[in-house]
Amino acid sequence: MGHAKFRAMIFDIGGVLIRVDISRAMNGLVSGLSMTPQEVWSAIQRDPRWLDWQEGRISPRDWHLHLTKRLGVSLTFEQFSEVWNRALDPDPILAESFPEKLSKNYRLALLSNTDPLHMSHEEARFPFFRFFPVRIYSYRVGASKPNPIIYREALKACKVQAEEAVYIDDVAAYSEAARRLGMTGIVFQSPEQLQSDLGDLGIRFH
Repeated sequence: MGHAKFRAMIFDIGGVLIRVDISRAMNGLVSGLSMTPQEVWSAIQRDPRWLDWQEGRISPRDWHLHLTKRLGVSLTFEQFSEVWNRALDPDPILAESFPEKLSKNYRLALLSNTDPLHMSHEEARFPFFRFFPVRIYSYRVGASKPNPIIYREALKACKVQAEEAVYIDDVAAYSEAARRLGMTGIVFQSPEQLQSDLGDLGIRFH
């Protein structure tokens, strides 16, 4: 087996590197509303501007105005930003030593459907970001997973062919989209499972 073929490891963020609990943010938004956190989250995901927010066609301040007006919530932009970022758990899923070891042998990249509020918060909070020189975010690319455009942007930024890249995501459909482009896709379930799957591929950690 040609184990030396892999040159890049591309990671999703939410659910792989950082735990995301949407209900914590939604609890902050429903204060004073007659909707449950689940109903608010469903309404946001169905919002006609949700994809614009994920793909960078609406600014954070305009998103705040749009969403608070639509939900009937009275929050300043600063309050809204704080509530929105409550979804992000402060304790990373993977130990920092994990990407540090991988970075010695592979080009590490991030590939995420995300927004500027979350990313400015995450990049300031988590030191492990320094091991990921390539960061492909949906709001910067103007496309989100499973659109092939965003995966190709990651490959281009890593300067590798699809068959030279491993992509890791907790959403099976997003890993499958990477496979369709010729990448090796792994569905993340736990740090132990990930290390085992990477080991099976001949990935070196030292």
